[in-house]
Amino acid sequence: MTTVRHIEKLWRDKLYARLLRQMLTGRPEASLRLELELNGPVPAAAMALLRLDELGQAHVPLYDKLLRAVLTAQESDGGWGEPMTTALCLRGLMAGQGGGAAIQRGLRYLAQLQKSEGIWPKVPLRRMPADPFVSAFVLLELGGHERFRQSVRFADALHWFQVHQHTLDSETRRLWDHASVRCRIHHTGDAQAMLSWS
Repeated sequence: MTTVRHIEKLWRDKLYARLLRQMLTGRPEASLRLELELNGPVPAAAMALLRLDELGQAHVPLYDKLLRAVLTAQESDGGWGEPMTTALCLRGLMAGQGGGAAIQRGLRYLAQLQKSEGIWPKVPLRRMPADPFVSAFVLLELGGHERFRQSVRFADALHWFQVHQHTLDSETRRLWDHASVRCRIHHTGDAQAMLSWS
């Protein structure tokens, strides 16, 4: 059972991989591949922020410690090292209607890193190839947030997955299946796409 005390103990003891694994347990994005991609204190802090918010425990002192850990780790380019960690940190910061300059800088980072075909690379260099797994994770974490949709070329990302979904490996397909629920497209009468949380 996840308790504030348990999360705090893992954080204090710097057992970041274990904390991340336990915070991911039972979530749609949980996988060994994801645990290998996300490592260190920042992703663990962001996942713990999400979990505390879900548990209605955003008022505990640990929440402020985790929040500071995420905020101080933001780099000068607005991201947190790479797109997956950035998406996770942004989701953690936006939990409970969070706002502020750090979120705006992070969203701008993702918008600038988005490739011409609509998805994101694994590493923060636009010249690197797009990575469907990374992009499915970004959409899963942020696709339900209007601020994200307005900041990036959201329709381009969805279009890429609609066109290429038959080429996805099983792990990416599983992430995309969950992300697509959050990014569901509803068509209006004038054939203009309206995007909404499902």
